[in-house]
Amino acid sequence: MPPAALAQEAVALQLKHTHQFQFAGYYAALEKGYYREAGLDVRILEGHDGNEPERSVLAGKAEYGVGDSTLLLAHMAGKPLVVLGVVFQHSPYALAMKQTSAAPDVHRIAGKRVMVGPASGALSRTDEVMAYLRKEGIAPSSLQRVEHSYNPDDLITGKVDAMSVYVTNEPDLMDRAGFPYDIYSPRNAGIDFYGDNLFTSERELKDHPERVRAFRAASMRGWVYAMSHQEEVADLILNKYTRRHDRRHLLYEARAMVPLVQPVLVEIGYMNPERWQHIADIYTDLGMLPRGASFDGFLYQPDGSRARGWLYRVLAAASVLLVLGAAVHFALLTRERRRAREAIRLGEARFRTMFEAAPMGIALIDTVSGQFRDINPRYLQIAGRTLEEMKASSWRDISHPDDVEAEQDQVGQLQAGRIAGFKLAKRLLRPDGSVVWVDASITALDAPQPHHLCMIEDITDKKQTEALIWQQANFDPLTQLPNRRMFLNRLEQAIVKSRRDGTRIAILFIDLDHFKEVNDTLGHHQGDILLIDAARRIGACVRESDTVARLGGDEFTVILGELAEIGRVESIAQNILDSLLAPFPLGQEQAFVSASIGITLYPDDAGSIEDLLKHADQAMYAAKGAGRNRFSYFTPALQVAALNRMRLTNDLRGAVKGNQLELYFQPIVHLKSGRIHKAEALIRWRHPQRGLVSPLEFIPLAEASGLIVEIGAWVFQQSARWIQRWRKEVDPAFQVSVNQSPLEFQREGGYEAWLALLDELGLPGQSVVIEITEGLLLDASSSVTDKLLQLRDGGIQVALDDFGTGYSSLSYLKKFDIDYLKIDRSFTRNLAPESSDMALSEAIIVMAHKLGLQVIAEGVETPEQRALLAEAGCDYGQGYLFAKPMPAEQFDRLLREQ
Repeated sequence: MPPAALAQEAVALQLKHTHQFQFAGYYAALEKGYYREAGLDVRILEGHDGNEPERSVLAGKAEYGVGDSTLLLAHMAGKPLVVLGVVFQHSPYALAMKQTSAAPDVHRIAGKRVMVGPASGALSRTDEVMAYLRKEGIAPSSLQRVEHSYNPDDLITGKVDAMSVYVTNEPDLMDRAGFPYDIYSPRNAGIDFYGDNLFTSERELKDHPERVRAFRAASMRGWVYAMSHQEEVADLILNKYTRRHDRRHLLYEARAMVPLVQPVLVEIGYMNPERWQHIADIYTDLGMLPRGASFDGFLYQPDGSRARGWLYRVLAAASVLLVLGAAVHFALLTRERRRAREAIRLGEARFRTMFEAAPMGIALIDTVSGQFRDINPRYLQIAGRTLEEMKASSWRDISHPDDVEAEQDQVGQLQAGRIAGFKLAKRLLRPDGSVVWVDASITALDAPQPHHLCMIEDITDKKQTEALIWQQANFDPLTQLPNRRMFLNRLEQAIVKSRRDGTRIAILFIDLDHFKEVNDTLGHHQGDILLIDAARRIGACVRESDTVARLGGDEFTVILGELAEIGRVESIAQNILDSLLAPFPLGQEQAFVSASIGITLYPDDAGSIEDLLKHADQAMYAAKGAGRNRFSYFTPALQVAALNRMRLTNDLRGAVKGNQLELYFQPIVHLKSGRIHKAEALIRWRHPQRGLVSPLEFIPLAEASGLIVEIGAWVFQQSARWIQRWRKEVDPAFQVSVNQSPLEFQREGGYEAWLALLDELGLPGQSVVIEITEGLLLDASSSVTDKLLQLRDGGIQVALDDFGTGYSSLSYLKKFDIDYLKIDRSFTRNLAPESSDMALSEAIIVMAHKLGLQVIAEGVETPEQRALLAEAGCDYGQGYLFAKPMPAEQFDRLLREQ
């Protein structure tokens, strides 16, 4: 009957760990249908500890298991276990220690904290590592045994000094963490155990010999496929078994397993009784087996018989057939020789097929001369050379000169027998001059002449990607200067050097003045060109050893290290200021900016990076506040001021809910009649501890923190309720002006809530005037235009505050619907007949009236000023001559008295 028609026999395979590439052959056998073709329905069970396969097989929960060389101990202890085949010809167990500047030396482990199996002292699963240490003269009692966590982070963070590892697993995790380590393999001391072994129970072998044979054959067939199709099987594991590890780690496992499994050199599943005897001798030396112990029945013999006693009785009884037996013997011997020769030929053909078709480059190299003895096509393809060129070369000839010395040192240790193999990333030079990055795995081979097997994989794309990622992570893509991450790293290095040498460091925090105007008027593309040129100019003012970085936007920083004298800092800062003052050519236009620079010194001003940057930022804002285009050193007073601002900002957050804000009003008087027709709403903050805080002090803090929106909404709500009262009880046309900060005006959303409140209170839009500054009109964005249109549609009028002091332009008055101009107090203060301020004020009044606007003069303090303004035709006046700002209740009484 065809195999497909047979009933599938259900069996289970117990793994010793969680799913990973270590068990790839079994996944491949299941996925490719090898088990199904053998009439088997196989379940693969994930494991949680190394002893679980042994327990499961003996208990009958699984028919087959994967175990290590301790299976020999279990068999000798009377447990009916049989090894069916060896998968790992060499054990993956090794010892890892942190790399030091000295040459690798395993004796450094003495007295150190070590994770080698359970801390109880049992040797389970660590026997070969412990045997290695004993052979090196290191007694177990000299170690500080720590319970094994199987977490490489414990070695990386220094919790332990050494730990037993799988060379197919933990090294990849340590490489990713950038942790330097040394690997010590028991093979260096001649202790060469088998790794993963497929095994079953004597009961399974006795009851189902054909099933055992079929399961073993299908499993080994799966292993051959897995080792030849590593990427496909890695994807299979990710899709069907586990995502505990990523694809990169699975492929790392696969590459690391090649020298352990040796699929090209040894038939997978092959096991040598002499190797098992070697393992038994090691256990004997450890006192775990009696000397001369026999392990008959432990090794599976597919073609043998387990009971041959009957054969000897038959032979004794049939001694008369001796001559005939001899003839048969010679005939069989001849046939066996033919079969052996055929097996060798097939084995060589299989080896050559796998060698030629291997997905990675493989070469056999003479260790002494470095000459290539055999090379597969993939190796030639990666190296970019012909077979003749390669055989005429040594590995040194095709390697990058900078990589030869390090590899030669490793090859020397390999030749001396101190290591069994090593791995490295290196560069190969192609005849056309191009460079290829490869991951190379080198393994020593036992032969009359020293040879080693070199397996390589092309990782050029990976290296280029890593280089690009590193560049993007550490450098600003626009200016190609170090970014914040790289800047902090270099500052940390400079501080370490400063501590060692006793020198000073200066940090310059540079902010470009008026850069936003360039972006707004000429566009971001031109702004980027300016930033690139600014970066070049700043870099030209410092030494190559200094660091110039861009933190973002228009902020740059400079690290000046190894300062011999502080005067050099001022010279460099002034050079930067002068350099940035020169015009920036931007196509058909020119832009002019300046810079504000804050300077802080290490260790004078702070001992930590965080404090240094904070102090430099404070000094920069001091320079900006002092008029820009200058530098300022950090002083303790700046820190005190910054702390006060921070504390005041924190207190301001609770001012609205804490009913600490008060609304004041200042009357706006009609100059001809002398009556109060309008008022300006002003905010005051009565701090519970500080008393009345000036708006000049807390309004900038509110704008910087975003609290200005909440405060502005409160002012409007309170003002609207007073307007309702005064229009009803005092003057039906009374109007209140409410100031709008540019940040408040530019917030997201419109004035829907304000208009809704006016509608709820029964107030027309004309009862409110919104006061804005001229600078706001510079931003010709649709957002600003839309808000002005929304105010006009709602009937709310607009006043242009501080007119004549900012970016005055008649085009603004024509383009936007403005109702009032407020002449700034700087003009009113110096009013006198025939003065320039008088001439300007008259011109503003005439211009405003021609455009249909009314004029309000601020800062009126004397009767003379009032008279001159009234004579010039000014509509309204506001100032101390009429009244100072006063609380709402007091203003209410003033209105009623009028």
